[in-house]
Amino acid sequence: MNELLITNARLINEGETRDADVLIVGERISKIDSSITPADDVEVIDAGGCLLMPGMIDDQVHFREPGLTNKGDLATESAAAVAGGITSFMDMPNVNPQTTTRQALAEKYAMAEHRCTANYGFYLGATNRNIEEIKALEIGEACGIKAFMGASTGDMLVDDPVALERIFEHAPIMLVTHCEHSPTIWDNEAKARAEYGESVPLSEHPAIRSAAACLKSSSMAVELARRFDALLHVLHLTTGVEMALFSKAHRSEKRITAEVCVHHLWFDESRYEDLGTRIKCNPAIKSASDREALVKALNEGRIDVIATDHAPHTSSEKRQSYFKAPAGLPLVQHALQVLFDLAARGEISRELIVDRACHAPADLFGVRERGYVREGWYADVVIVDPEKPYRVEKSNLLCKCHWSPFEGHEFSSTIDTTIVNGEVVYRDGELTKNIPGQRLEFARAR
Repeated sequence: MNELLITNARLINEGETRDADVLIVGERISKIDSSITPADDVEVIDAGGCLLMPGMIDDQVHFREPGLTNKGDLATESAAAVAGGITSFMDMPNVNPQTTTRQALAEKYAMAEHRCTANYGFYLGATNRNIEEIKALEIGEACGIKAFMGASTGDMLVDDPVALERIFEHAPIMLVTHCEHSPTIWDNEAKARAEYGESVPLSEHPAIRSAAACLKSSSMAVELARRFDALLHVLHLTTGVEMALFSKAHRSEKRITAEVCVHHLWFDESRYEDLGTRIKCNPAIKSASDREALVKALNEGRIDVIATDHAPHTSSEKRQSYFKAPAGLPLVQHALQVLFDLAARGEISRELIVDRACHAPADLFGVRERGYVREGWYADVVIVDPEKPYRVEKSNLLCKCHWSPFEGHEFSSTIDTTIVNGEVVYRDGELTKNIPGQRLEFARAR
């Protein structure tokens, strides 16, 4: 088996930062010590004092395959992800055809085999009518069950109260929810049209996809989870008012957990003026005080996971007017750099980044032997240079849509090296073309 030794690293793992060398043999971490002497035939990567951490596990992405591959696909977006230090991802079911049956789920896994640079898992989508598919789901067959409790496309808006109750009652694994109250949003859209016609400015987006719409839906999800003792994870929270719904307890003590996405920690509504539809997403980026409340909740422990909700669209689609431009933005390539910039500003700690972006998703979804730097576990690790700035340019973008809301921004850190299952997949700004991604194993049941 191939052997790889990382030396002179500052390891961030399990709440502490320390000097460490890490020996990788084959797919797994063989030894972690303060100093390891390499054998003659071992490849050595000298980290030179840079940070070493587990790869990020992104529990919410939209890689657009099958059916929407003009925007992105499993191969292109997983390659962009490893360039951003993401070594595992969980992909959403709102594709074409939608992943709302166990057969569609199996077909999607077959589609991913030997094509993903990062490790992969897929959600089963909930609808008003597929409760039997949900009840038949076996542990490990999907990372979770996704319920759109808010405006979505096609059959994926779950708005039947009886169907929702049955989903919360019978979901055999983690239920994850998109929480926005559609009738509230539709009323707000009608008011905006009455004032502006079809020329609604982007600054109205957080008023249309309002805090009230979010709170009404997330409150319902939490109430249902408590009533049926469901395992619930509420995705991409955006408002300060919702934070009271979630406990400060450690995730090991909770059955209801929460997620925030990097763009909601970074942007606020002041950026609609210069970025426009490039930062149109659902739920909407909201006020500066909401952003600050999310950071506070992250530090308090109310928010358990940091993810991306990577959702690429083509440039031409995003250049359309407010109602026509789709919601979503590409984020996987720069997510960790956003977080390390927040750490450099003193808003969060580096140890918190690793806990919520790496450890927590592994714990909550029961990902087997990943998410930590531990002897015997899979070697999914990232070297980050916190002192080397990185400027985002169109020329270094890897997502298929080939645009980013960060174009022109200089981050304070650089992703130096990404290793997936013991193989170097990204180093010194270049993909190595290795494709070692594996299907993730999930062990957590209700």
